Parts: sequence; structure tokens; C-alpha cells
Amino acid sequence: MIRLRRPSPFALALTACGVAAFIALGIWQLRRADFKQALLARFAQASHAPLQPFARVERGAPDAVYPHVRVHGSFAAHRLYILDDQTHADQVGVDVFAPFAPDNRDRVLLVNLGFLPRQGVQQALPDLPPLPAGETGLTGIYAPPPRPGLKLGGNALPNQKAWPKLTTYIDLPDIGADLRRGLYPRVLLLDADAA
Repeated sequence: MIRLRRPSPFALALTACGVAAFIALGIWQLRRADFKQALLARFAQASHAPLQPFARVERGAPDAVYPHVRVHGSFAAHRLYILDDQTHADQVGVDVFAPFAPDNRDRVLLVNLGFLPRQGVQQALPDLPPLPAGETGLTGIYAPPPRPGLKLGGNALPNQKAWPKLTTYIDLPDIGADLRRGLYPRVLLLDADAA
């Protein structure tokens, strides 16, 4: 005959805490999934929205709206920021950001030029395409910058003297300080068909 032992109060409390923790984690994951779905819906809506002038939204767009804008200005020559450790379609690479000075504006708009995969066996940084010189028109979605994960090691930008500068997160105040210019609170995600 098998004798069943009664669990101790500590074991019961530990089990109850474990069950509560897993339920809380499940609820957190469901909320996170809802947030991601809403975020994807905002981007889908924005990509099909009619273009509007950047001047209409530069002073502030509602948090839940990502306007589809057209802006004219010029890129800061030879000034690129490389966001490292990115993945796209199972490839490791970088996102390339460039400062863009809109016409007759005192602040700089950071433009996400897109993803480039790392090259070769040693995963070297990719060759960066040249930026257009002079006056340029851009279209894209005016959206918040990518959220940083853990900011380990502090801001490495002031220690780098050569361009392009490599970073593991996009922090607009840090980049503004590095450029010695004010930055807009969002970035421009170029339209997919932009040259």
C-alpha cells in the first residue's frame, strides 16, 4: 500500500506562486501580441495612406498615427550611423541611418535607409551605398525609432572618431549630441520603392 504524504505549507505556497507567475507571463505575452498586431496595423495603414507634407506633422503627430510623408532637403555628407546586430529573413546584418536636413528647418531628421546583410564568412560590415548629393526628395513613414533592448556599455558614439559610426541602439538624444544638432522625435522609414 502506497502512503501519500501531505505537502508542506511551504510546498503549497511555492506551487501557488509558480502557477501565478506563469499565468502572469501568459497574460503579458497575450498583451504583447495585441500590441504587435496593433503596431503592424498602424504600419500597414500608413504605407497605403496618401502622402502629406512633412511640415504638417513635424511639430507632433499623435502617438497612434504614423503619417506617410514627403520631405525635401539634403543628407549630411558622409555621416552614417550603423545599427548593429539586426536580423531580417534569417540574415544577420545592420540597419543604416543617415541624418537628413529638411529645407528651412533647424532640426535634423534621422532616416532609416534600410537593412544590409553582413558579408562573407567573417561577417564583415557591408559596403554602404553612396548618399545622393544636393537637394533630395524622400517619402516614407514618420515613425518612432526602434526600441533599444538593454543599453549595455553606455553611449559609444563620443569615443568613435571615424564615420560611419557603429551603435547597438538608436538613442535620438545621444545622436543629436553627437551631431551637435537637434533631432526630430521620430525617424523616417523610407518607402520600399525609394531609390
